[in-house]
Amino acid sequence: MSDQPNNPNFTATRWSLVQAAGRPDDAGGALAWLCERYWFPLFAYARGKGLSPEDAEDMVQTFFAGMLEQNLVARAEAERGRFRSFLLGCMNNFMARQRERGQTIKRGGGTVAVSLDDGEARLQRELITARTPALDYDRAWALTMLDRVLAALRKECEADGKDGRFEVFQCFLHGERADLSMVEAAERLGISVGAVRSFVHRLRLRFRAMLSAEIRETVSSDEEVPGELQHLLAALL
Repeated sequence: MSDQPNNPNFTATRWSLVQAAGRPDDAGGALAWLCERYWFPLFAYARGKGLSPEDAEDMVQTFFAGMLEQNLVARAEAERGRFRSFLLGCMNNFMARQRERGQTIKRGGGTVAVSLDDGEARLQRELITARTPALDYDRAWALTMLDRVLAALRKECEADGKDGRFEVFQCFLHGERADLSMVEAAERLGISVGAVRSFVHRLRLRFRAMLSAEIRETVSSDEEVPGELQHLLAALL
């Protein structure tokens, strides 16, 4: 498995990438990066605020379109810290302006094209306990981060053509709560228990490194990564 997160060039995008979403020459690349990570969290937040699934979806799409048109993301400053918080503040302001103007979001009004799961189905599946809109936002953000990292880790794990291996090892990422014993995993894969232990150890290290790298791109310094990682874990409880 690769050691890419240890490469300083890997995290160079962080706030510079976030700010690039507001530049005319971005061609949608950085904006797509933002939408992939924050569309579902903002959708969950809008639903928590009482919007219907359709209105919440259109609200988020129009919000992202407005960010592009108004060059809003370019105003973000690294000194503001976590982009997660910055973006939620922008969304709050946007929704407040919509209420003040008595405007509704027209169906199909968004112009940001991003491949997304059905937001409402995912909301009902993953955020079944009603909490506050802000907590739903944080939980959806955490789930999106984990989904992205697990998908990348699966790809690395099965890069040598051994499909299905990740399905066996994935449960060990949760520590002592693994659904399989290492003996059972060894029997299923036809390898020794020692080989299972070695691979699980490396997989856990790689998972944490990849998750830290994902978080690193939306905070302003390395010192903020541990705190944001703890916030992510707490949001999943």
